[in-house]
Amino acid sequence: MHLFNQKANRPLLKNKFISGTIILTATGCISRFIGFYYKVFLSRTIGAEALGIYQLVFSVFSLMVCISSAGIQTAISRSVAGSKTGRQQKGYLFAGLSVSLLLSLFCMILIRTRAGWLCHIMMDDSDGSELLHLMSLAIPFANIHSCINGYYYGCKKTAVPALSQLIEQISRVSAVFLIWQISLSGGTFFLLRGVIWGIFIGEFAAVLYCTSAILFTQKKPAYFHTGFHRAANSAISSGSAVRRTYHHLLQTAVPLTLNRFLTSILASAESVLIPFFLRAFGYTNADALSVYGILTGMVFSTIMFPSVISNSLSVMLIPAISGACLSGNPALLHKTVRRTVELCMIFGLLSTLGFLLFGDWIGSRLFHNTLAGTYLTTLSWICPFIFLGSTLSSILHGLGKASITLLINLSASLLRLSFICLGIPVIGLKAYLWGMLVSQILTASVSYLCIVRKRLLDTQHRI
Repeated sequence: MHLFNQKANRPLLKNKFISGTIILTATGCISRFIGFYYKVFLSRTIGAEALGIYQLVFSVFSLMVCISSAGIQTAISRSVAGSKTGRQQKGYLFAGLSVSLLLSLFCMILIRTRAGWLCHIMMDDSDGSELLHLMSLAIPFANIHSCINGYYYGCKKTAVPALSQLIEQISRVSAVFLIWQISLSGGTFFLLRGVIWGIFIGEFAAVLYCTSAILFTQKKPAYFHTGFHRAANSAISSGSAVRRTYHHLLQTAVPLTLNRFLTSILASAESVLIPFFLRAFGYTNADALSVYGILTGMVFSTIMFPSVISNSLSVMLIPAISGACLSGNPALLHKTVRRTVELCMIFGLLSTLGFLLFGDWIGSRLFHNTLAGTYLTTLSWICPFIFLGSTLSSILHGLGKASITLLINLSASLLRLSFICLGIPVIGLKAYLWGMLVSQILTASVSYLCIVRKRLLDTQHRI
């Protein structure tokens, strides 16, 4: 009988999946709404050029967090979802935290010793080293936040990750607004430092909430009354248990981290090469950073606003698909894929229509930048494929096909890089916009074909 029709499994597989997605979507919408107007605020206060510098610095932050926690978060989520006891779940969280914090220390040292070189490569200027130094302080807190979120996702409890995301966003924006109020005479660079401090304050506030939730407010089973640290130590008390916990976690985390690392490296290369080839096209350094700031700080934040639904689905799909595979129920997998594609296409096409109709208005009225409106209408067709690509990639991860996802993402990134290197020097930024559209179509199409092939093979196997 179909799993969704089994009364005993309904609360676990249906209610928690749907309610978790709704919670993540609701808080994600609020967070994206705050983040959208945060970008509007930054575009009006620090300008397009400084916004471009901030986006470049933030791309380094994203890369370091990806190296040190992205694969580990997903590994914790999958391992916790497959665990039979709460003690095993806490063991995976403890192991993931220890590995992630060790990697974050390496990333901090790397940034602090190579900040000048990074700034020279990214923006043809070494004066932004202080910004990278400040940004590195937030990496450990971002990793703790990520690991705890992965634990709760694996437990199919989304309230804490959702609220922590909201707390992080509100704390960051509030801190930057307060710094702006007291630094009106400090100049653009002083406010840029405040924006970087906002990243640290936001992640620190989120960690305070997450750790408080897991230590004090979580409903505790009997073994947990001795506290989180004792429970974690008890879970991995013997040498064999330690090896099993770390081996299982790293076996999942390493290919995922490699996937995220390689794709993030290529994404960072895009961030560096776009201003570089815009200068080759004829722009000055200031103009190149301004256009990059408009694209990444204004346009992308707007285009990605509706993707909160697909992101929520992606987070919940990994443990749900893993559970479906472990239970040996392909019917649940087939139904999930079908509904995911339908939902993504509907919301994607609605988003495309909205940006076609209101893209110019958003650029001119909200960002006070007509070029942003032009880019929005051009990129509007990308929405259905962004939604499909992210959710289908999560399904492949849940199926344990991380290597396939890696190849798809690498191919898409290399395709975009070819548009940047060959097209921007000839026709300007339009080449990158076309490259984005083509690469997202490639990602969604190939991911769907791989999942369909998996379904056909499962059908043949049953026959």
